[in-house]
Amino acid sequence: MGSKRRKPRGKKINPTLFVFCEGETEESYINLLRSEYKIPSIIIHPKIGGGDISDKFIRNYKKGRPSHPKDETFLFYDLDVPEILQRLRKIENSKLLISNPSVELWFLLHYKNQTANVNSDYCCKELKNRNKVYKKGTIDDKLKEKLLLKKNDALNRAKKLDENKNPSSSVYKLIEVLNGLKVK
Repeated sequence: MGSKRRKPRGKKINPTLFVFCEGETEESYINLLRSEYKIPSIIIHPKIGGGDISDKFIRNYKKGRPSHPKDETFLFYDLDVPEILQRLRKIENSKLLISNPSVELWFLLHYKNQTANVNSDYCCKELKNRNKVYKKGTIDDKLKEKLLLKKNDALNRAKKLDENKNPSSSVYKLIEVLNGLKVK
Protein backbone atom coordinates (compact mmCIF):
# COMPACT_ATOMS: atom_id res chain seq x y z
CA MET A 1 0.00 0.00 0.00
CA GLY A 2 1.45 3.39 -0.97
CA SER A 3 2.05 6.05 1.63
CA LYS A 4 -0.54 8.79 1.90
CA ARG A 5 1.20 12.10 1.51
CA ARG A 6 -0.65 15.19 2.63
CA LYS A 7 -1.83 17.75 0.12
CA PRO A 8 -0.96 21.36 0.94
CA ARG A 9 -4.07 23.53 1.21
CA GLY A 10 -4.72 26.03 -1.54
CA LYS A 11 -1.91 24.80 -3.79
CA LYS A 12 -2.22 22.86 -7.00
CA ILE A 13 -0.10 19.71 -6.91
CA ASN A 14 1.71 18.75 -10.10
CA PRO A 15 2.59 15.16 -10.92
CA THR A 16 6.14 14.16 -10.07
CA LEU A 17 8.42 11.85 -12.03
CA PHE A 18 10.64 10.35 -9.34
CA VAL A 19 13.82 9.00 -10.92
CA PHE A 20 15.93 6.89 -8.60
CA CYS A 21 19.34 6.33 -10.13
CA GLU A 22 22.54 4.49 -9.50
CA GLY A 23 25.07 7.29 -9.53
CA GLU A 24 26.25 10.73 -10.59
CA THR A 25 26.27 10.11 -14.35
CA GLU A 26 22.60 9.14 -14.33
CA GLU A 27 21.71 12.04 -12.06
CA SER A 28 23.56 14.48 -14.36
CA TYR A 29 21.61 13.15 -17.32
CA ILE A 30 18.26 13.49 -15.51
CA ASN A 31 19.15 17.07 -14.56
CA LEU A 32 19.91 17.75 -18.23
CA LEU A 33 16.49 16.38 -19.21
CA ARG A 34 14.84 18.41 -16.45
CA SER A 35 16.35 21.62 -17.85
CA GLU A 36 15.45 20.65 -21.44
CA TYR A 37 11.86 19.60 -20.75
CA LYS A 38 10.57 22.57 -18.83
CA ILE A 39 7.05 21.21 -18.54
CA PRO A 40 5.23 23.35 -15.98
CA SER A 41 2.75 20.61 -15.19
CA ILE A 42 5.38 18.06 -14.17
CA ILE A 43 8.27 17.87 -11.72
CA ILE A 44 11.25 15.63 -12.50
CA HIS A 45 13.05 14.73 -9.32
CA PRO A 46 16.26 12.64 -9.42
CA LYS A 47 17.65 10.88 -6.36
CA ILE A 48 20.74 8.68 -6.17
CA GLY A 49 19.80 5.39 -4.56
CA GLY A 50 22.92 3.40 -5.41
CA GLY A 51 22.95 -0.31 -4.67
CA ASP A 52 20.67 0.18 -1.64
CA ILE A 53 17.57 0.78 -3.76
CA SER A 54 14.46 -0.94 -2.39
CA ASP A 55 10.74 -0.39 -1.84
CA LYS A 56 11.55 0.84 1.67
CA PHE A 57 14.15 3.34 0.40
CA ILE A 58 11.64 4.75 -2.10
CA ARG A 59 8.79 4.91 0.45
CA ASN A 60 11.01 6.70 2.96
CA TYR A 61 12.14 9.19 0.34
CA LYS A 62 8.57 10.01 -0.72
CA LYS A 63 7.24 10.15 2.86
CA GLY A 64 5.79 13.56 3.66
CA ARG A 65 5.87 14.80 0.07
CA PRO A 66 2.62 15.83 -1.65
CA SER A 67 1.32 13.13 -4.00
CA HIS A 68 -0.61 13.13 -7.24
CA PRO A 69 -2.39 10.19 -8.93
CA LYS A 70 -0.16 10.64 -11.98
CA ASP A 71 3.13 10.41 -10.05
CA GLU A 72 5.51 7.89 -11.62
CA THR A 73 8.60 6.15 -10.29
CA PHE A 74 11.52 5.24 -12.54
CA LEU A 75 14.63 3.22 -11.69
CA PHE A 76 17.64 4.32 -13.78
CA TYR A 77 20.37 1.68 -13.41
CA ASP A 78 23.20 -0.09 -15.20
CA LEU A 79 23.16 -3.85 -15.64
CA ASP A 80 26.91 -4.25 -15.15
CA VAL A 81 26.16 -6.04 -11.85
CA PRO A 82 24.19 -9.24 -12.64
CA GLU A 83 22.05 -9.28 -9.45
CA ILE A 84 20.74 -5.75 -9.91
CA LEU A 85 18.02 -6.69 -12.41
CA GLN A 86 16.38 -9.16 -9.98
CA ARG A 87 16.50 -6.52 -7.22
CA LEU A 88 14.95 -3.83 -9.44
CA ARG A 89 12.17 -6.13 -10.63
CA LYS A 90 11.07 -6.65 -7.02
CA ILE A 91 10.34 -2.94 -6.57
CA GLU A 92 6.64 -2.43 -7.09
CA ASN A 93 5.00 0.32 -9.14
CA SER A 94 8.17 1.40 -10.91
CA LYS A 95 9.41 1.53 -14.47
CA LEU A 96 12.89 0.32 -15.33
CA LEU A 97 15.31 2.54 -17.24
CA ILE A 98 18.23 0.19 -17.54
CA SER A 99 21.27 0.07 -19.74
CA ASN A 100 23.37 -3.01 -20.37
CA PRO A 101 26.23 -2.68 -19.69
CA SER A 102 26.03 0.97 -18.53
CA VAL A 103 24.52 4.42 -19.13
CA GLU A 104 27.47 5.15 -21.41
CA LEU A 105 25.86 2.78 -23.93
CA TRP A 106 22.80 5.08 -23.96
CA PHE A 107 25.10 8.03 -24.60
CA LEU A 108 26.94 6.10 -27.33
CA LEU A 109 23.63 5.40 -29.09
CA HIS A 110 23.39 9.15 -29.70
CA TYR A 111 26.50 8.83 -31.89
CA LYS A 112 26.15 5.44 -33.54
CA ASN A 113 24.28 2.19 -33.83
CA GLN A 114 25.74 -0.38 -31.42
CA THR A 115 24.58 -3.96 -31.87
CA ALA A 116 27.66 -5.99 -30.83
CA ASN A 117 28.24 -7.11 -27.26
CA VAL A 118 30.20 -4.45 -25.31
CA ASN A 119 31.47 -3.65 -21.83
CA SER A 120 31.47 -0.38 -19.89
CA ASP A 121 35.14 0.32 -20.64
CA TYR A 122 34.49 0.02 -24.38
CA CYS A 123 31.55 2.44 -24.17
CA CYS A 124 33.62 4.98 -22.22
CA LYS A 125 36.51 4.62 -24.68
CA GLU A 126 34.17 5.16 -27.65
CA LEU A 127 32.69 8.24 -26.00
CA LYS A 128 36.18 9.62 -25.38
CA ASN A 129 37.03 9.02 -29.03
CA ARG A 130 34.11 11.27 -29.96
CA ASN A 131 34.41 13.72 -27.08
CA LYS A 132 37.97 13.98 -25.74
CA VAL A 133 36.90 15.46 -22.41
CA TYR A 134 34.23 12.87 -21.53
CA LYS A 135 34.38 12.00 -17.85
CA LYS A 136 32.00 9.75 -15.94
CA GLY A 137 29.63 11.72 -13.71
CA THR A 138 29.68 14.91 -15.77
CA ILE A 139 28.06 16.06 -18.96
CA ASP A 140 30.11 18.74 -20.71
CA ASP A 141 28.66 21.17 -23.26
CA LYS A 142 29.69 19.09 -26.28
CA LEU A 143 28.07 15.93 -24.92
CA LYS A 144 25.02 17.92 -23.76
CA GLU A 145 24.51 19.20 -27.30
CA LYS A 146 24.76 15.69 -28.77
CA LEU A 147 22.43 14.18 -26.15
CA LEU A 148 19.76 16.77 -26.89
CA LEU A 149 20.11 16.95 -30.68
CA LYS A 150 20.30 13.21 -31.28
CA LYS A 151 17.93 11.87 -28.60
CA ASN A 152 15.44 10.63 -31.21
CA ASP A 153 18.22 8.79 -33.07
CA ALA A 154 19.26 7.12 -29.81
CA LEU A 155 15.61 6.33 -29.00
CA ASN A 156 15.13 4.59 -32.37
CA ARG A 157 18.42 2.68 -32.08
CA ALA A 158 17.64 1.54 -28.52
CA LYS A 159 14.16 0.30 -29.49
CA LYS A 160 15.76 -2.11 -31.98
CA LEU A 161 17.89 -3.79 -29.30
CA ASP A 162 16.75 -6.77 -27.20
CA GLU A 163 15.70 -5.48 -23.80
CA ASN A 164 18.05 -6.41 -20.93
CA LYS A 165 20.51 -8.13 -23.29
CA ASN A 166 23.96 -6.74 -24.03
CA PRO A 167 23.80 -4.19 -25.60
CA SER A 168 20.48 -2.60 -24.65
CA SER A 169 19.02 0.48 -23.05
CA SER A 170 15.45 1.28 -22.02
CA VAL A 171 16.21 4.92 -21.14
CA TYR A 172 14.24 5.79 -24.27
CA LYS A 173 11.05 5.03 -22.30
CA LEU A 174 11.58 8.14 -20.18
CA ILE A 175 12.19 10.21 -23.33
CA GLU A 176 8.88 8.91 -24.72
CA VAL A 177 7.06 9.88 -21.51
CA LEU A 178 8.61 13.37 -21.58
CA ASN A 179 7.85 13.82 -25.29
CA GLY A 180 4.24 12.81 -24.59
CA LEU A 181 3.95 15.32 -21.77
CA LYS A 182 5.49 18.10 -23.84
CA VAL A 183 2.91 17.60 -26.62
CA LYS A 184 -0.09 18.00 -24.27
